[in-house]
Amino acid sequence: TDYLGRDILAGIIGGGRATLIVAAVAAAMTMTIGIVVGSLAGYFGGWIDALLMRFTEIFQVMPGLLFSMVVIFLLGPGTRNETLAIGLTLWPLAARLARAEFLRLREMEYVKAARAIGCGDVRIMFRTILPNAMPPLLVSATLTVVIAILFHSGLAFLGMVDVNTISWGSMLGKNRGYALTAWWMVFFPGIAIVVTGLSISLVGDGLQDAFNPKLRGR
Repeated sequence: TDYLGRDILAGIIGGGRATLIVAAVAAAMTMTIGIVVGSLAGYFGGWIDALLMRFTEIFQVMPGLLFSMVVIFLLGPGTRNETLAIGLTLWPLAARLARAEFLRLREMEYVKAARAIGCGDVRIMFRTILPNAMPPLLVSATLTVVIAILFHSGLAFLGMVDVNTISWGSMLGKNRGYALTAWWMVFFPGIAIVVTGLSISLVGDGLQDAFNPKLRGR
C-alpha cells in the first residue's frame, strides 16, 4: 500500500489505463500531423518543403518537456490538454521521417506511371506513395508511443496533470518522499513504465524485422 493505505497494484492497473490512453492518442495525433506535413514537404519540394521544414524546426528546437508544460499551463490540466501538449511536442520527428520517405519514393517508376496516366497529386500522395511509406512510419509510431509514455509520466511526476487522475508518473511524484523508507511505492510504478516501454520497443523491432526481409533470421 501507499502512504494513504491505497493498494499499489490497483493503482498501477488503473494508472496504466490512463497513461496508455494518453500515450496512444498522443502518438496517433503525432503521426497524423507529422505524415501530413512531411508528405507535403517531401512530395512537392521547393519552397513548400523549405517553408514546412523551417516551421518544423521551430517546434523541434524547443525543449520538449518544457513546451508541453507551457501548453498545459496555458490550457489547464486535463486528459485532453495533456494529450494535445504531447502531440504538439513530438510531431516533428514523424514529419522528418515522412518527408524522407516521400523524397525517396516520389522518384520511383510506379509514381511516374501514376503521373503519366493523369492521377492527381492528392491521389498519388495518399493512394500511391503513402502505403509504401507506411512500414518505417509504423515502426516509428511504436517508438513515439514509448516517448509519449515517458513524457506523460514526466508531466505527471511534476504535478502538471489533473490531480484526480491516477497515472504511473503521478504515483512516482506523490510517493517520492517515501522512497527510502517504503521503496515499493516508487519501485513498482517505475518498473511498470520501464517494462511497458521495453515491451512496446520490442513490438517495434518485430515490425521492423517483418517489413525488412534482410533483417529476418538475424
